[in-house]
This record gives sequence, structure tokens and C-alpha cells, in this order.
Amino acid sequence: MRTSRGKNRPVAEINVVPYIDVMMVLLVIFIATAPVVMQGVTVDLPQAESEAMSEDVKTPIVCTVDKDGYYYTEIKGETLKHVNLSRLTDAVSVALKNDPKTPVVVQGDKNTAYNNIIILMNALKQAGVESVGLVTQPVDTKG
Repeated sequence: MRTSRGKNRPVAEINVVPYIDVMMVLLVIFIATAPVVMQGVTVDLPQAESEAMSEDVKTPIVCTVDKDGYYYTEIKGETLKHVNLSRLTDAVSVALKNDPKTPVVVQGDKNTAYNNIIILMNALKQAGVESVGLVTQPVDTKG
């Protein structure tokens, strides 16, 4: 009688394959939505005729001045607001120590004071940035 009971007992194991499938679907969803959720600083760039950066260049460090004169950096996809220029230059210096060939570009809202952009470029130069590029909006020739 004992042998027949042992064969009919329910198995106390959990099938984890469906849980792994759900986790894979969630991973794909997070990977697909991460670029969409990235936050950035909205600036209205001045329009100018210029050449686009080549695609083989590393992702640049973007230093931004908005229309209210606030400074931001975007380093490796992370946007930071800085209370003063020394914090911005510290962040850029650390990023350049880790990867010295990373290009640095400045974008300024077209409504910001020209002086704010010059102050930012001068601070970057004093922080050891050898070359600074300027970001512009392509000229709209349609309208």
C-alpha cells in the first residue's frame, strides 16, 4: 500500500519558465522605452547653415544655456542642471579625464544673452577643453 501512495502524490515543484518569459518581455519593454523617456533641456536653437557631425564621432558632451541663463550638461545621456559654472566645469573635467577624446559642444537658446554663451565657452576653455563646437538648428528652406 505504501508504494501506491508514493506514486500518486502531487509534485511540489514550481514551473519557472512562464516567469522567465514574462521577465524577458519586461526587459524588452524597458530597453525599447528607455530612449523615449530620456529627459533633456528644451532650447530654441538659432538657425544657421552648417555641416552635421560625422556619425563615427563619439557622443559629445553637450553643455547648454537656456533662455533664462541656466546651465546644463548632458554626459552619456544624463542631463544635469548646474547651480554655477564651477560645478559644470568640474563635471566636464571628470568626464574628459575618463575619456579625453570625447567632443564637447555648446548649445544656447537663441533668446539667451550672447554673454552667457561666451562665459560658458570661456569656463570650458579654462577647465581644459581644447575644442568646443557650437550646435545650431538647420536652416528651414521650405518656408
